[in-house]
Amino acid sequence: MKLELAIIGLGQIGASLGMALGETKTIIRRVGYDINPKVAELARKYNAVDETVRYVDEAVANADAVILALPLDQIREMMVLITPTMKPDTILMDTAPVKSQIVEWAAELLPESCSYIGLTPVVALQYLLSDQKGIDAARADLFRGGMIAISTSYQSDSRGVKLAADLVRLVEASPLFTDLIELDGIMAATHVMPQFLGAALLNATVDQPGWREARKLAGRAYAEVSRPIARLGNSTLIASTAMLNRENMLRVLSSVIASLQALREDIQHEDYDALTERLERAREGREQWWQDRQDANWGSEDRPHLEKSAATSIFSDMLRFGGKPPRRKE
Repeated sequence: MKLELAIIGLGQIGASLGMALGETKTIIRRVGYDINPKVAELARKYNAVDETVRYVDEAVANADAVILALPLDQIREMMVLITPTMKPDTILMDTAPVKSQIVEWAAELLPESCSYIGLTPVVALQYLLSDQKGIDAARADLFRGGMIAISTSYQSDSRGVKLAADLVRLVEASPLFTDLIELDGIMAATHVMPQFLGAALLNATVDQPGWREARKLAGRAYAEVSRPIARLGNSTLIASTAMLNRENMLRVLSSVIASLQALREDIQHEDYDALTERLERAREGREQWWQDRQDANWGSEDRPHLEKSAATSIFSDMLRFGGKPPRRKE
């Protein structure tokens, strides 16, 4: 018996998950939906799904598991649409960067017998600096060798956690089990804050006195710092993500402002040694992080690699579970 997986949203993340599962057709049937019919057609062409449907309720009606690979500001609206159609014991997952808010929506909208699991995929190093977007940026190896964080709530059960971990291994990534509150803090610092820093630099320079000449001289450093605000989403999405993760964003903003203030004071007081030390510490930190990403071996000792041929029994066991699955406590 095959597991039916519905992938809602066939952009880079959703299509890549589907493509990475392309060799599991004997155990997983991939049904895709995207609001844009042309994107859905491309997903089928790229072997990201086995079937696409015109209406989203068709995608989830028979699904054993659903992945919402959508921008955060579209998640709740989609949950409102699909939860009445989901069959009992369906496992709902998402790939959005803020989890605590989605847990609240799940508590409000998800049927009692269903389970929620949060996924936070990390793009593989070779694609980290790519400017491609959407389904044209989808790759079967987008997550290979990297980590995908798995976060749970009181609406998660052991069956859903196991399925999420097995799916992560099937796309050739390693599962990283995280606390969802901690994860929201991490994402505020590493996902949203770079976009805010780019916005701050642009607002401090563009259309300001002297910009007419400065724009001609702005080079690589300016382009790299300002890049996230143009590359990682529209302004509405960035603002929504920040507001839905408000406490963490305020904390990280305060920390960044304090760090900038310290640099300012070093310059103001002409403290060359202190300024040099801060900059060198930052440079070394960046180099160490980049080396860690290149090595990418932090998850290798946690779990053995799952051979795709061994996965049949995993999903067969999952589908044989009867009755209401046990609830995990917070």
